[in-house]
Formats: sequence, C-alpha cells, structure tokens
Amino acid sequence: MTTSGRPLALVTGASSGIGLAYAQALARREYDLLLVGRRRERLDALASELVAVGARAEVIVADLGAAAGLAQVEALCRDRALDLLVNNAGVAHYMPFVKLPPEKLDELLQVNTVAVTKLARAALEGMVGRGRGAIVNVASLLAFSGPLRRPNFPARATYAATKAFLVAFTQALATELEGTGVKLQVVCPGVVVSEFHTRQGLDLSHVPRLAAEDLARASLVDLDAGVLVSIPTIEEPAVFDEIEAAQDKLLSQALRPSLASRYPKA
Repeated sequence: MTTSGRPLALVTGASSGIGLAYAQALARREYDLLLVGRRRERLDALASELVAVGARAEVIVADLGAAAGLAQVEALCRDRALDLLVNNAGVAHYMPFVKLPPEKLDELLQVNTVAVTKLARAALEGMVGRGRGAIVNVASLLAFSGPLRRPNFPARATYAATKAFLVAFTQALATELEGTGVKLQVVCPGVVVSEFHTRQGLDLSHVPRLAAEDLARASLVDLDAGVLVSIPTIEEPAVFDEIEAAQDKLLSQALRPSLASRYPKA
C-alpha cells in the first residue's frame, strides 16, 4: 500500500495504447500508479490526468531494452510494496526472421521476455512475503499462431515466440504460486487501437480493432474473477479449455520412455 492508503500498481509501456488504458482503468479503481515508459512528455501528461482524478502518479522514464533501464525498474518492483504489476511494454519488429537485424532481435527478446521475467521475479519477492498481489502479463493472440498460414498475418517468428513464452511462463508460474495469495494473468489481445502497429509501418485503419480501454477493463474483470488466460474477445471461453485439454492429452501420451510404434525397429 502507498502512504495514501490506496493500492499501488506499476504499469510498463504506460505512455500510450494498452498501457495508458490500464493506468486510467486502475486510477478509476482507486490505485496509485508508477508509470514506466520512454517518453517523458507523454508520461507527464498522463500523470497530470490521473492526479486530477485523485490518484498519485509517479513517472519513471526507463528503456526496458537497456540494462540500466531494466535494473532501475527492477529495483522499484523489489523496493516498493506493489499490489499489481502490469507487464505491458513490448516491441514487435515484424519482418522475416532472416532479415531481422541482430540489434532488433536482441531488443525483442530483452523487452518481451527478459524484462517481463525479471520484473515479475523482483515484484514477487514482496508479494509472496505479504501474501497478496497480482501480475498481469500482456501477450497476444499471435502466441497461438505458430502453425497458421494466413496472408494477413505479419512475419512474426520471434514476436509470436516471445508471446507464446509469456503464456507458458504465466501458466506454469501460477501453479507454483498456488496458495500464496498472489494472482497471475496473461491477457491475449488481438488487434487493438494503439500506436503499436503504426510504429511498425503498418496501416490497420481499415481493420476492425478493439479499443484499448475495453481490453484493460475486461482484463481487470477477469483478474478479479481469477481467470488465468484472459482472451477478452472470445465468445466461448470453452474453446481455450479444449486447447488445454489437448495439451494435457498430448503430454499424457508422449511422456513415455520408448518410441512410438510407428518407427521401424533398429
């Protein structure tokens, strides 16, 4: 808790889009905010907006793709009594894998996986000790797109893999944290109204897109309800249950010490 008596949330990538929408939604839920991003003027404007509705908002300018920036935010996650961490910051760099510059590959892996993992680790030290708290990791429906061949999907091998990591990481970690009082969620949006795609040079103005405000609101409703994998645009949540059941069946059949019978004898 903060000195104001309100719960405290840290949101990464808070300067626009989904992160900004989470910050606004949490302020309405009477949270104080730590706003992390790279664009100070955007963060300052958001902080002023949130203060006007009664929240305390602190701006932290940090690049999670750089070691110093990540260390700065790790320290905040460890030292401040966070009630909620929203790991929203991410980059895409959509392009064929063999054309992806090494420095962009490094940034993708650093921001989308390493930063998320390290910030979660830092925040969980205090959350588990206090017996309360929550972490929301923002993934993507592209986490499930690996085998799909659709002409409207971008070249995404590394990006989709980082988002698939977030799904598996959050699911497995939730099992480890059962009984600790800490909640986890991985939210998987589709195409959302934000600057995320325009920064990649993609014009999606003709594509129906979900409002970032709706995504954040639905994610927090699911967090309240204990939904681990939140897919706010799916009408039948049982569809995802079928995926989990298929994964369980696969492992149940494949975890064996011998080859399947379809292989010839040596």
